[in-house]
Amino acid sequence: MDALLSAGLYIVATPIGNLGDMTPRGAEILRGVAAIACEDTRVTGKLLHHLGIKARMIRYDDHAGDNARDGLLALAAKQAVALVSDAGTPLISDPGYKLVREARARGIPVTSLPGASAAIVALTLSGLPCDRFLFAGFLPSKDKARRDALAALQAVPTTLIFYETSPRLTDALAAIGEVLPGREVAVARELTKTFEECRTGSPTDLIAHYTAHPPKGEIVLIVAPSTNETTGEVDADALLRAALATQKPSQAAAEVARVTGMDRKALYVRALELK
Repeated sequence: MDALLSAGLYIVATPIGNLGDMTPRGAEILRGVAAIACEDTRVTGKLLHHLGIKARMIRYDDHAGDNARDGLLALAAKQAVALVSDAGTPLISDPGYKLVREARARGIPVTSLPGASAAIVALTLSGLPCDRFLFAGFLPSKDKARRDALAALQAVPTTLIFYETSPRLTDALAAIGEVLPGREVAVARELTKTFEECRTGSPTDLIAHYTAHPPKGEIVLIVAPSTNETTGEVDADALLRAALATQKPSQAAAEVARVTGMDRKALYVRALELK
């Protein structure tokens, strides 16, 4: 298939647990590329072995610099190169957006193949509102930064989705209970695997359960929208102050604009005033 596959960058989603979720098209692309850029060659190697594929793997993770990116792009300009993550859809809380952005800037064709995503699987399992949602990646590990991040999302009138690690789960639930009180929360873990679980309840109830039954595996946290109708009015100043604690005014304005839909330029002017 190598001769039939056009040069370019192919974004290929991989299973988040159950290897049977690898799409036939994704597997076929991995068979035909000249190289596969991956976070961990050991993890991707296991998937390739399962699929019966032998391919050149190139490590590309959060620590990859400009030279690594330039090398992949030079190859993708001439041959087919796949980008995968350890699990799920690449770029979703994983490295890769700079690679895709630069590929598009250089005129290198980019093709994205749909597939598994832990955030979407968890959302559909949770029973919480799915009509609008905001994916916010991993919560910060430090307590103050975690609370600031949640405060910045307090006025966002949608379901919130976070990734979390099992050792930090109860701390994250405690912060959600304090900063976003009264909201229903779902904890989804071991998705698509034998011991898949999606448990819903209040942060207090979930803390009690997971203190008694320490969780394992990767976790998705789903937080329901507030039922308080008064939160419909967005407090832009509160969001900006929270964002300014860790970001420059331009970055803070961009973040608040992204989550609220408000005008970025107006937010930037206000951020400069608040700073």
